Amino acid sequence: MIKAILQPDFDLKDEVSDFKKKRIREEACNLFYELGYESTTLDAIAKRLKVTKPFLYKHYDNKGELLFDICRTGIALSLDAVSAACSQPRPSTERLQCLAESVLEVIFEHQKFIVVYTREEKNLRPAEAREIREQRKLFDHQLADLLREGDQTGEFQVSDPLLTANTIGGVVTWVSLWYSPDGKRSKLEILTHVLEMIFTIVASKKAFRPLDGSVGQLGNIPSVRSISPVGGKQDEC
Repeated sequence: MIKAILQPDFDLKDEVSDFKKKRIREEACNLFYELGYESTTLDAIAKRLKVTKPFLYKHYDNKGELLFDICRTGIALSLDAVSAACSQPRPSTERLQCLAESVLEVIFEHQKFIVVYTREEKNLRPAEAREIREQRKLFDHQLADLLREGDQTGEFQVSDPLLTANTIGGVVTWVSLWYSPDGKRSKLEILTHVLEMIFTIVASKKAFRPLDGSVGQLGNIPSVRSISPVGGKQDEC
């Protein structure tokens, strides 16, 4: 009975601790994005959060550990999107479109995490960098398996699935480095353009339906997800 009564307290403590770490991680990511990792101090992070440095040390041993947590978050968001898209019981063409849309959604919604992960990975300690690279390999290999399957079914023409996966990953990730919510290109325009590039790279014999519903040169299969040009909620793939 005593354990049953006390257990919720322990759960609440964990939730509070997780929330504090989340807030520290978010503000650290904002500063790493704005100033760069090397130019950001723990004092600056504490000041942004209106807390003391000892408060930070209760959750992170040092700035490097914070960077590692941010990088893990960035790659995990992308990897989850890829895994979800690749596991669907759909033709390779539709899964590839869903994958691209899902990863771009991550970039649009969590741009700073992706940029910091991409730009500051070089500042990770060797063991941490290896772990992040292994996670990145999972991303590339899952995409490569999808491309290989599409090639075998005749939907794609891909001579080197892994190299092609690396290329597609680069195309998609690069969006995070220049995308601006206030820029002249809408999410819809960016997504459509990236899909055109990807389907050209894989020499798809099928094509995605233009996401604005217009008739284009890319064929007529239904879109598996649509993004509102004004940033509305996305439909499920």
